[in-house]
Amino acid sequence: MNELAVAGHRIVTLTMNPALDITTSTEVVHSTDKLRCAAARYDPGGGGINVAHVAEVLGAATTAVFPAGGPAGEMVHNLLVAEGLTVHRIKIGGSTRESFTVDERSTGKQYRFVLPGPELTLAEQTECLLQLRIAAASAAIVVASGSLPPGVPPDFYQQVANLCADLGAIFLLDTSGGGLRHVNSGVCLLKPSLRELRECVGRELATESEQLAAAHELIDRGCADNVLVSLGSQGALLATAQGGNRFPPVQVPSGSGVGAGDAMVAGVAVGLTRGWPLTKAVRLGIATGAAMLLTPGTAPCTREDAERLFDLTDNPGDLSRPS
Repeated sequence: MNELAVAGHRIVTLTMNPALDITTSTEVVHSTDKLRCAAARYDPGGGGINVAHVAEVLGAATTAVFPAGGPAGEMVHNLLVAEGLTVHRIKIGGSTRESFTVDERSTGKQYRFVLPGPELTLAEQTECLLQLRIAAASAAIVVASGSLPPGVPPDFYQQVANLCADLGAIFLLDTSGGGLRHVNSGVCLLKPSLRELRECVGRELATESEQLAAAHELIDRGCADNVLVSLGSQGALLATAQGGNRFPPVQVPSGSGVGAGDAMVAGVAVGLTRGWPLTKAVRLGIATGAAMLLTPGTAPCTREDAERLFDLTDNPGDLSRPS
């Protein structure tokens, strides 16, 4: 399916496990000794929040729904409000996690430390769904992105898919682990990375045909109408019920890859709200993900970079569905 009927323009994102992203750098990373770091950069993070940031940059009206608590949660909320993003925050008893990224200046390597996040009570989970229903009542697209925190059942995103079906909103999902394996219907576009797809089907997926076949398995199970597999520097594969497409990458200088996958999802969502065919929307996703490599930490890319790189994207190659 390369054409989707999108009614309206607003995008609502859901981030069940947000984070305060802290980014710094040091000359060399090694054990036992103290590492003297540069001044830290603080950004509100987590999959859906990153998607909302980038979608706003691309000109789409966006609302971010997320649970947050403790000092880190207050900082995430305050940073988003200061940036002018429309938010629906659900206050929770636990403290929002922090994620720590260190860039090693001598080698260009990046080290990322990701904490599990607070445990959400059943009442807090129910409130998240309620606030999502309120925020998404007039939305064209709902995007859920990121991991599920402790205490949230693995079928939670299926509950979100059911909610979107009730509202008539297009549902885009980017997650991993149990959150991915326990979705069985209602997803318009699923965006796993190659690693996440391998974990989901339990195979190595060494070749393109194997990767495309695995994506079609998810479609055949009813998990999603379309599956977009992000391949990092190798571009992306799109599987549809009819076949598939191979999208080459956009070449940019190497940089921080934090948030590039979320930016891809944001670009696809924005393209769909513009009434574009799915393949054209994916091209914007490819360009937007590449544009994130030009920014520090999890800072959103610029619209100028995304549009400039979109002009450099090639039309996708058609792939036959594996027999």
